[in-house]
Amino acid sequence: MRIILAPMEGVVDYEMRDLLTRIGGYDRCVTEFVRVTEQILPNRVYYRFSPELKNGGMTPAGVPVYLQLLGGDAKYMGLNAARAQRLNPPGIDINFGCPSKTVNKSDGGSVLLKEPERVGAIVAAVRDAVDPSIPVTAKIRLGFSHKDFVAELAGRIVAAGANELCIHARTKVEGYKPPAYWSAVKQVTDSVDIPVIINGEIWNTEQARQAQKESGCTDVMLGRSALTCPDLALSIKADQQGEAYTMMTWPEVMEMLLVYLQNSENRHPRFVGNRSKQWLVFLQKRYPEASDLFQRVKRMKDAKEVFAEIDAYMKTI
Repeated sequence: MRIILAPMEGVVDYEMRDLLTRIGGYDRCVTEFVRVTEQILPNRVYYRFSPELKNGGMTPAGVPVYLQLLGGDAKYMGLNAARAQRLNPPGIDINFGCPSKTVNKSDGGSVLLKEPERVGAIVAAVRDAVDPSIPVTAKIRLGFSHKDFVAELAGRIVAAGANELCIHARTKVEGYKPPAYWSAVKQVTDSVDIPVIINGEIWNTEQARQAQKESGCTDVMLGRSALTCPDLALSIKADQQGEAYTMMTWPEVMEMLLVYLQNSENRHPRFVGNRSKQWLVFLQKRYPEASDLFQRVKRMKDAKEVFAEIDAYMKTI
């Protein structure tokens, strides 16, 4: 099986991809979406979203990072894909799954799922624009407000030449509310001849196995659970191989969090406070100890204050 790190906007940035792939278990990452409108973006935009392009499209740990595009204009999606391919990304992914109201109002993300024909046209434009050696993948949800079009969506994406398809097993309207409807993906895996990747509500090894079983998928994508449990990918890989695995302890997670914040400070010094709080919120789901530290830093904005508080906290654990 393969495990792919999801492209979470505002969360899974270069520093997070670097850290999680150093921990291990991931076979691929996808960047945050590059918003495509009626213009051809300069190279600096692609480098900003994917600094890995200067490292052969790989994280420092050697994991490939696909560049993700989001937009509703097939012509400009193709033109930007053609521009991006000059930077030699390992692959190009197309976002049809973002449920953000702001994104949807500007003709991007999951709102396009209402129009399977347009989805197919966008995939075809990107596929035709780039060299056949560069994989083109797509991520969708089960639909916008219902699941009636999922088989048609998948069929059009395959017909347009996509190499792989990832399905978040909920509609846009269902958002991120449990459950995820893994079994609804089975009709797609049974009918297409490209790999299908399952995503949504995979928080542990048992759910990974169940998602695979119900969906018929071999590969999984991890999103929020990757931040809640930083070594979940390693745990799932070990479980699938029948091997025992000991999860990271809270002190080990704290050391990792500190490294992440230090690396983030180099590129985003003003956002260290927000990044620390953001991740602590995710970590609370698995590590109750994260709640105490969150309370201690939640009103802090200055990076020096945050680091000082974390240093003091680490001396107590």
